[in-house]
Amino acid sequence: MDFEDKTIRRFTVMFLLIVLAVLTFFLIKPVLISIIIGLILAYVFLPVYRKLNNYITNQTLCASVVTLLVLFIALVPLWFIIPIIFKQGFEIFKYLQTVNVDVHEAIKFIFPTASDQFISQLTITIGSIASEASSAFLSSLTSTFVEIPSILFGIFIIGFIFFYGLKDSEKLYDFVNGISPLSKAKEEILVRQFKDITYAVIYGQIIIGLIQGGLASLGLLLFGVPNALVLSMIVIFLSVIPLLGPFIVWVPVSLYLFATATPGLALGYILYNLLIVSTIDNVLRSYIIAKKIKISNAVVFVGMIGGLFAFGIIGLILGPLILSYFIKFLEAYKEKSFSSSFFEE
Repeated sequence: MDFEDKTIRRFTVMFLLIVLAVLTFFLIKPVLISIIIGLILAYVFLPVYRKLNNYITNQTLCASVVTLLVLFIALVPLWFIIPIIFKQGFEIFKYLQTVNVDVHEAIKFIFPTASDQFISQLTITIGSIASEASSAFLSSLTSTFVEIPSILFGIFIIGFIFFYGLKDSEKLYDFVNGISPLSKAKEEILVRQFKDITYAVIYGQIIIGLIQGGLASLGLLLFGVPNALVLSMIVIFLSVIPLLGPFIVWVPVSLYLFATATPGLALGYILYNLLIVSTIDNVLRSYIIAKKIKISNAVVFVGMIGGLFAFGIIGLILGPLILSYFIKFLEAYKEKSFSSSFFEE
């Protein structure tokens, strides 16, 4: 076989591979997000699976136990909480329609020397923002209720991928490693860097954000804030995103407590958030990722916001990962080591 025939065959194989890859993408596109979520969850719970596998040596049984445990922890509380969330969501919506009086009193308390015109204008502005936010939240609750069948199907796919992601984690790693075009000299370095990036984003931002949001939610319950479950959902979501954080919720709640409750209760709530909620992320981040790669908050923020618009809620994880990987490749190109990564030295 001459060189020309080899070239034709090579391009034919590449063309068929590209066509199959495109067709495969369209085939799994409807469940792609669920597959990605399942794989990410498998990555997060892989240490749990490996530790449990020391006691339950059967991989199928071990993966089944972890999968059922995660589904139980995630779904059973939701079964009881979702009706309460809907009820509280409607209560918040009704309250925000008449929020101007309480906001007016809170602003007067904070700015006692402000003019009536300033207080009235700020009250109207805050009331308008609150009304639009409540309408958007109510619309989100309604659409979620309508999409329950597709959500349940997505959960089934997530559980399925999660199970096999745990059970076949070693095979999956070997497969990806086997098709990698990287030279062996560079592969180990890049894999370690990407692993550190993934660890920093998932554990350093997502998991720590969930812990911080959980503490902020606990504060809502401890200080008797009305409709705490709905506010907890919002504060947990905001805690995951850098540069935003739970203060966007606890500051307005503090104003509400000053206006409707005793000043001592409001002051205690503020101190709880300042001393515990606002500091726990720095403490945990320095402990959990002290020796891991540091990722700029700007990169994480831009990645999360862009990912949220591009991929939905899962974009909070995918966005910063994609952006961080891209920056890492740019750094390799800048250091003139990008092309050498794909060839043996």
